[in-house]
Amino acid sequence: MKQLRMPSYLHDVFGEKQSVGAILTILLFGGMLTAALYYRFPEMTGHLPAWRSTLALLLIFDVFAGCIANFTASTSNFYAARAANRIVFIAVHVHIVLIAFLLNTDTGYAFGIWAYTVIGAFIVNALIRKHTQLFAASLLMAAGLGCMPMLPGITPYMLIIGMLFVIKVLFGFAVDHYGGGKPCR
Repeated sequence: MKQLRMPSYLHDVFGEKQSVGAILTILLFGGMLTAALYYRFPEMTGHLPAWRSTLALLLIFDVFAGCIANFTASTSNFYAARAANRIVFIAVHVHIVLIAFLLNTDTGYAFGIWAYTVIGAFIVNALIRKHTQLFAASLLMAAGLGCMPMLPGITPYMLIIGMLFVIKVLFGFAVDHYGGGKPCR
């Protein structure tokens, strides 16, 4: 499939080269799942000013689209080769907390999911180039995904957003899926 050279300002999202099919898939997945969530849970934004709803939906789209983008070879390899970028990327991912704040719901749970995800992602990131990285990431992701539905009273839409946030950051991003870093020893 034809690869497009990405402009430098899009390297953090798509890597250096990305296929047209992957770009379309990422954008369609993010857009369609965000629209489906909005359609299924209109109460999510019904009580909010338009600016808060719009910003929350854009951040939700970013979580959903990024969940797929981080599994592409281009994005994974871009970050696997750039340790400093990986640390910054993990640190700035406060999306789930901002979304909860903007939607005025589940902020305590969102903070807990964020903390678990970021700590887990730093642990997984520290294991780059080690054979145990994928196993540790799988364990931490499964534990997070398994426990989240047990949070009493969490809204279904925040549960969905939280689960995809964990997949995006802890597993999709923090793991070197394609060996873009140096080979395991």
